[in-house]
Amino acid sequence: MKAAVLYEVGKKLEIIDLNIGKPKKGEVLVNMKAAGVCASDHHVIHGQIPYPTPIVLGHENAGVVEEIGENVQGIEPGDSVIMSFVSSCGNCVYCRTGLANHCSRHYSDPKVQHKLFDNTFRIHDQEDTGIFQMNKLGGFAEKQVVPADSLLVIPNEVPPEVAALIGCCVTTGFGGIVNLDNIKTGSTVAVFGCGGVGLNILEGAKSLNANKIIAVDISDHKLEFAYKFGATHVVNAKNEDPVEKIREITDGGVDYSFDSFGSPMIMKQAVESLGRRGTASLVGLAHPKSDVDLNMVDLVRNEKKVVGSFYGYASPLVTMKKIVDMYLTGKINIEPLIRKKFMLSEINEAFEDIDKGEDGRGVIVF
Repeated sequence: MKAAVLYEVGKKLEIIDLNIGKPKKGEVLVNMKAAGVCASDHHVIHGQIPYPTPIVLGHENAGVVEEIGENVQGIEPGDSVIMSFVSSCGNCVYCRTGLANHCSRHYSDPKVQHKLFDNTFRIHDQEDTGIFQMNKLGGFAEKQVVPADSLLVIPNEVPPEVAALIGCCVTTGFGGIVNLDNIKTGSTVAVFGCGGVGLNILEGAKSLNANKIIAVDISDHKLEFAYKFGATHVVNAKNEDPVEKIREITDGGVDYSFDSFGSPMIMKQAVESLGRRGTASLVGLAHPKSDVDLNMVDLVRNEKKVVGSFYGYASPLVTMKKIVDMYLTGKINIEPLIRKKFMLSEINEAFEDIDKGEDGRGVIVF
């Protein structure tokens, strides 16, 4: 099968032929139909997120089941599926309590994280070198063997490119706000970063009937695009102080702020833009060694909260199911996120578009 492999950090992905094994107990072989091109993959390519190599990236995936291994239930060949990039072991305390996004076995070791649960490879190159699969997936390939517990079976009428985006950016963004506790109608919201995740946070704020929904970015065309997803106000942080502007728009600060980008500077701004008793949700992943300088007096006196939000702040498959249902009933609009479709052979061009700051999401189609 053809796959795009990262052999060395900072280099382009190489399209090569790989050998793929059969699914073992609790595993499924999937024919890929679509894979979103996410900034997280881009961060891995450029070394901002340290992953082992050689590795097949791609964690925003949709496909059709070709073959199932032993003891797989509820999934059949021919089923259309979305893949969760956190594979649930089903046994740890987090998986048993509905928090599969924190599966302790999945994150027990960085290298095991990118192999299957038995700590072995399913794909090899022509020299028989084992190839890691990003988060046990690896969607930038024509096929993949994945844990059955990472799959959500969906109706065939959901287009693969839409289903793929539900696998990461829609669930992370939309779920990250709608699953956050106690957001009330009329709340004010600021979203820092108008990439795929940020746009879905805006969409979620709109669905919750937020009053003022403020999009913050440094790109005018991204801010214009944000209006399509529910922004009522936009702030170009390159031209004006976003904290001061947000305080001006809201007469003191927002009830909720979201950092969808992941940088110490933006995290600090997200906290500073809050009003009294506001909550800052940190959704984007910063570099593992990043530190944020926060004013602790401000946090205490104004009773501000800072929370992390990972993969929709809840069980990914549960949130994905809700989003699929909302999509099929016209309650959430996902197609405008799709900026351009690429073939696998064009994958490096798709990542160059991220460097250019293009709107929306590129999707690899098979």
